[in-house]
Amino acid sequence: MLHWRRGQCCCLRLKRTSRRLVFYTFVTGIVSLGLLLFVLSMPNPHNWLISRMATREIPTTHPFQSTKSQTNSSMRAIWKEVDLKVGMPQTGANVKNGKLPPQRVVGLEYTLNGNLIIRTKIDTEPQDFHYYDYIINEPEKCQEKSPFLILLIVSGPAQVEARQAIRQTWGNENLVPGIQVVRLFLLGINAKLTGDVAQAIMAESRQHHDIIQQEYLDTYYNLTIKTLMGMNWVATYCPHVPYVMKTDSDMFVNTEYLIHKLLKPDLPPRTNYFTGYLMRGYAPNRNKDSKWYMPQDLYPSERYPLFCSGTGYVFSGNLAEKIFKVSLSIRRLHLEDVYVGICLAKLRIDPVPPPNEFVFNHWRVSYSRCKYSHLITSHQFQPGELIKYWNDLQQNKHNACANAAN
Repeated sequence: MLHWRRGQCCCLRLKRTSRRLVFYTFVTGIVSLGLLLFVLSMPNPHNWLISRMATREIPTTHPFQSTKSQTNSSMRAIWKEVDLKVGMPQTGANVKNGKLPPQRVVGLEYTLNGNLIIRTKIDTEPQDFHYYDYIINEPEKCQEKSPFLILLIVSGPAQVEARQAIRQTWGNENLVPGIQVVRLFLLGINAKLTGDVAQAIMAESRQHHDIIQQEYLDTYYNLTIKTLMGMNWVATYCPHVPYVMKTDSDMFVNTEYLIHKLLKPDLPPRTNYFTGYLMRGYAPNRNKDSKWYMPQDLYPSERYPLFCSGTGYVFSGNLAEKIFKVSLSIRRLHLEDVYVGICLAKLRIDPVPPPNEFVFNHWRVSYSRCKYSHLITSHQFQPGELIKYWNDLQQNKHNACANAAN
């Protein structure tokens, strides 16, 4: 009898436990359904869920040090619609005292960090765009020829030896038979240099006709202005050129490999094309002592959009005007390559990877004939080194890889 009562008691307890489980399961289901309906009723539930994830998953990095959360998707910025009907600055009725009318500056509203969307503040302060007058110009350059490629080379006023070395090597306009190339050095002014240097630059220009100079100060922090000067020149004086390369005066550029292996003159020219060494997943540097310091109020977003290293990138000629025009509505940043990437993001144009990730290099590649016959850029060359290695490569370019040790 006692044994039976204990069994009956256990059965009663099991029944009560089952009822409780059923009740708790029912309550949990009701609460979950309510939360789901609440989220679905929001205007954009997907962005709300992603923003909650973003606060936990976004690490901080130093400048030009990529994060571990890289993805294959482009870090394209999603922008507010703006009026892009602003014309290019021209001397005339639309320019008053050398300036265009103030344009609304639109900052980043959203940026994509992989699959995470981060909301950032919007900069709505107006900005004046100053039109710098030409000191030296070459407006007839593309009327004399119809170039396939324009080389925009960033140079300082005092870098005479570097310019001469480039003219003798990869910047030689007659280097590739049957392909017309235009070489242009982009210069500003340096207040510390004497009048003799200015006269020497004028004489250099008269001899080579390959210098463009405007009246802004030639400093590191004005590289964006210098690059936009080159874009504006292409859009104004050579709008139909198929391709443009922007690079620096301390670079080694294998022009023949660039033309024949990347741009391929036998094929129809591409449009909205932009390539180089891709910089993906980079965060602004908030260290005030850094060369690449980016203040929070100037660029509040946690990530830069996908951009190409400013040491050397290539783009289709039609993008010169588009990039310049869209820049009129974007607040200036001193990091030129980042800024161009922001312009492309606003245009909803993604830089594309080159056929080989080793053809564009923003560092110094140790020299060998074989390696240099299959790359486009290598960084940090002195004029004498450039001439030495260039001549060696040209003398052995048809059998550069015959001996791997060379």
